[in-house]
Amino acid sequence: MASINDAGKQAIQNLEGASAQLGKARAALKQVIFGQEQVIDLCLTTIIAGGHGLIVGAPGLAKTKLASALGRVLGLDEKRVQFTPDLMPADILGSEVLEENERGQKSFRFVPGPVFCQLLMADEINRASPRTQSALLQAMQEHHVTVAGARHDLPQPFHVLATQNPIEQEGTYPLPEAQLDRFIMQIDISYPPLEAERRMLFSTTGVEEAPPANAMSSAELMQAQRLCRTLPVGEQVADAILRVVRAARPGPDASQMVNECVAWGPSPRASQALMLGARAKALIEGRLSPSVEDVAELLEPVFKHRMALNFSARADGKTVGDVIAHLKGQLA
Repeated sequence: MASINDAGKQAIQNLEGASAQLGKARAALKQVIFGQEQVIDLCLTTIIAGGHGLIVGAPGLAKTKLASALGRVLGLDEKRVQFTPDLMPADILGSEVLEENERGQKSFRFVPGPVFCQLLMADEINRASPRTQSALLQAMQEHHVTVAGARHDLPQPFHVLATQNPIEQEGTYPLPEAQLDRFIMQIDISYPPLEAERRMLFSTTGVEEAPPANAMSSAELMQAQRLCRTLPVGEQVADAILRVVRAARPGPDASQMVNECVAWGPSPRASQALMLGARAKALIEGRLSPSVEDVAELLEPVFKHRMALNFSARADGKTVGDVIAHLKGQLA
């Protein structure tokens, strides 16, 4: 009995320690990203859950700065790729070059691309061709790439934060559904409130702009990610996840609104994303287990890019957000 109590105390101490470190990370990010508290929390939740995030917002809302600040605060090796229509898969993954030594012997040497990092910032990912976009698929799902038939493992941890601009659609290529599904969340950035914009105005137009403080190392981040997966999930929370995911798919389990409006619903990856996201949210907030409220709060970022409306629903002016609000009501 004593050993069980000791193990429980150690687990609580580990949780409190990880939660304190993540609290410092949140505070450090808020010092450089103003008025975007919910966005910061969703980005941290995505990374603690071990997933990838798709950040969507208008120009000038600090999407690129947010990804760079996350890398510095979490102690990750961060690289940035500006996606353009002429970007090739080899520009991301790397390529083999022919070399000749002193004896005249020739051999191929693999030169790693920018994907060999811990946090990859894929800026304006929808500007690259589908061929280049799909080059990230294997890396995002399996954490390794294959070049010239040889496997190359990526550093651990590995996360992709991709950004896209919802305003300019000319010269862009919509992300394929298979790739969208690999993003654990779609994180929408809106304009900051007045006071936050005032702080930003004075903070960013001075002589020097202070960089965010480092809050943890990559090893400590991986420990927090492992701890996240050990948090217990109650049957009520698991049932709520399964119920809401199945209710979002057209069929006998769905409501009349879903059957009339939704062309296709979320895949089983949505269930996994809600489970991991709810655990990560609980860990960040210092709680021992997630709640149904956590699931409800994560519905929109997890479902938004995994659902599509049919033509008649779009013609009637309905949005995916309307359907998600309806699903939230069923969850309550």
